[in-house]
Amino acid sequence: MHYTYVLLSEKDGAFYTGYTSDLRKRVQRHVGHQVRSTAYRTPLALVYYEACLDPNDALRRERFLKTGKGKRYIKGRLKRHLAVKHDKLERH
Repeated sequence: MHYTYVLLSEKDGAFYTGYTSDLRKRVQRHVGHQVRSTAYRTPLALVYYEACLDPNDALRRERFLKTGKGKRYIKGRLKRHLAVKHDKLERH
């Protein structure tokens, strides 16, 4: 199985999109500051993932999610989650 995933930085509210064949291990590496592109953006939360049988499909999906249209898709899919996070941040 191959996965396309989206992490949300709780530090800056930005998304990080990637793909992998071992989702658990890859997320642990991100959270453990072992990935240079996200080490400064922790804490991170896995907010979305898709499973694909073919690695090329996962890579194609990652590329799409990194486009403007793909980012709008993710924000639409996570609308409730992001609204709850935003409310929690404003209440403090």
